Order: sequence, then structure tokens, then C-alpha cells
Amino acid sequence: MRKHFSNLIGRIAAENDDVVFITGDLGYNALENLADIMGDRFINAGVAEQNMVGMAAGMAYRGFRVICYSIAPFVVYRCLEQVRNDVCFHNLPVFIVGNGGGYGYGIMGSSHHCIEDVACFSGLPNMRVYAPSFVDDMNHCIEEMFQRRGPAYLRLGLGKNLPGNMELTNYGAAPRTWGQASVTIVAQSPVANNVIEAINQSGHADNIDFFVVNRMPQVVLPQALAASMAATGNVITVEEHIATGGLGQTVSSLIHAAGLPVNRLISLHAQGYPSGLYGSQSFHQAESGLDVANILKVINSYFHRS
Repeated sequence: MRKHFSNLIGRIAAENDDVVFITGDLGYNALENLADIMGDRFINAGVAEQNMVGMAAGMAYRGFRVICYSIAPFVVYRCLEQVRNDVCFHNLPVFIVGNGGGYGYGIMGSSHHCIEDVACFSGLPNMRVYAPSFVDDMNHCIEEMFQRRGPAYLRLGLGKNLPGNMELTNYGAAPRTWGQASVTIVAQSPVANNVIEAINQSGHADNIDFFVVNRMPQVVLPQALAASMAATGNVITVEEHIATGGLGQTVSSLIHAAGLPVNRLISLHAQGYPSGLYGSQSFHQAESGLDVANILKVINSYFHRS
């Protein structure tokens, strides 16, 4: 997603001279195009993320739309107070962009992982969190982010293209046809690609409604998603984020609020570090049951129950 993100921001910045990009000493072999396009509107703030957000808030107060870009945990956890006090309370157009959400930085360990970010940011005043699954819905999120002109967090990962049997929505993506399935699956962030592979291997693809929700917080269930859940009564949520404050907890709460007749809900989510070991992103996904094999097992459990 990073390359596609950089190209899209370059096009937006070329057409809008109120856009400023600040990086926390990142971007080698990825952001050079932005530096060339933006000139002095491209700023390397150095390894000083808290100061970077403070700078951004000041510039946003003067009318600029400002992107703050860094590795996800550095621009989320280190800067939480600055984002809350300087950006959110003043409802300023500062866009926090974190690369490598979830276990994206793999072997570099827990200091470089970001599995609580949606919970940290989605509860802040005026903040909207975007956690796209595909390049296509990332573009949609960015366009909305710039038009909305309020505090935003964009979580980037290794996304692929939107599958041909899905279409973009104002909350993420939905199947082009739905309503005759036995199971509803909802995912967030690029772990959705593991879900798609599991669905394809299951032999039940025609009997599964698959949705993506990429905007948080969600205060009501999207109509199509609610209708699918009511029809199937069986729900699986998948996210590379801890259970607290994440997609599964949100969906469960909204199902309860809407009074939907859901019989069974399984939440697959990041479980931290069960073995105490560090490895690749796929290693951590497997430990949390977010790998294709376990998602497939959970899907099949809905179709092979006695």
C-alpha cells in the first residue's frame, strides 16, 4: 500500500497547495516523489514524532491540511497526548498515517507492532480511523479524509487489489450479491486477504457473505451488513488488532443494540504474544489464529456442526 499511498498523495499535493507532508525521518526509496512534487511543503521532522504532531497542529490551525507519516507504533503511542490535545480537541485537519499496522514489522518485535491503535484513536473526539484492506478502499479512505478536513488516522499494511466480486461502499466493501448465505464474515485491514484465501479453499464461497469495514468508530451497522447478519445468524469477525476496542467488540455491541437474531459470533483477533517469541507477520498471525488455515477451520465449523 505504501507505494500506492505515496503516488496518490503526490497527485493530491500537486493539485492542492494547502497540503503539507511531515515524515519522522522515514521514506527512503518510497517518498522521493513527494519531496520532488512538494518542495518545501515536504518536511523531515527527524526522530521527533511528538514534535512532528505539534508542528502539524500549528500549521493546520493556519489553514493547511497536514499529513504526519511514520512507522505505526511511533506515530500512535508516542504521540497520543499531542494528537488528543493539539489535534482532536481543536478538530484540526491533521492526518496521522501509520505504516505497518498490526504485526506488519514482524521480527522487529513488539516495540514495532501496532495492535492497539484502533482502540487508542477511535475513542478520541472528532477522530476517524481508517484501516483499509485493499489498495482500492485505501484510495477511497484517503479521498474522504481530505474532503472531511478533520482529525484522521490511516493504518497502512500490505494490501492487494479489491476482488472482482466485491464493490466499494461508504464503510468499506461488500459482496456484489448477498442475502442467500449461511455465514457472514466481516474483516478489517489487509488480513482480509487471508480471509479471502480461506473462503476460496473452503468450497463454500457461494454460501458466505464477506464484508470489509474500514472506518471506525461505527455507531450503527451498515444496512447491507445488518441484513446479511440477520439472515445468516452466523457471524465471524477477523482483525489484526486486539479484541478490546476493535472490530469484533464493535460488531458484537451493534448486533446487540440492533436486536439482530444472531446465534453464533466468533471473533478472530490479535492475541499478543502467546509463546513469548517474535517472528514474521505470518508467524504472529498464525499464533493468533489469523492465518488461512485457522480461518478455514473456523469457516468449516459452521458448515460441519452436528
